[in-house]
Amino acid sequence: MNKIEHVGIAVKDLEASNLLFEKLLGRSHYKVEEVLSEGVKTSFFQTGESKIELLQATSEDSPIARFLERKGEGVHHIAFAVDDIRMEINRLKKEGFTILNEEPQRGADNKLVVFVHPKSSNGVLVELCQELPK
Repeated sequence: MNKIEHVGIAVKDLEASNLLFEKLLGRSHYKVEEVLSEGVKTSFFQTGESKIELLQATSEDSPIARFLERKGEGVHHIAFAVDDIRMEINRLKKEGFTILNEEPQRGADNKLVVFVHPKSSNGVLVELCQELPK
């Protein structure tokens, strides 16, 4: 794993949260994107090499909607940048981690993504991200 790619934060109201994080970080978001397959609308902020991804559910049965219902707004996941996502999946499985989606999927911000189950990582949902060619 190369670096922390971003921290994902589940929010109820993306527009209000964008305003809040603009004040907090002193800059505007650089991208808003909807990931239909996950039922989520995202907004990204960049500060230095770090990114924050705000996540708002777009359907009542999406993972973010279920998270918000159970836990409320807050940190949803931590994402790590990887060079070879399939190699990392295999490495983590050999180490005993549970992978939520065996096959990487297209995620937001031009990434191929896969998630590690929080039960196998001290309660933290971990996302692996591999940059897709542009």
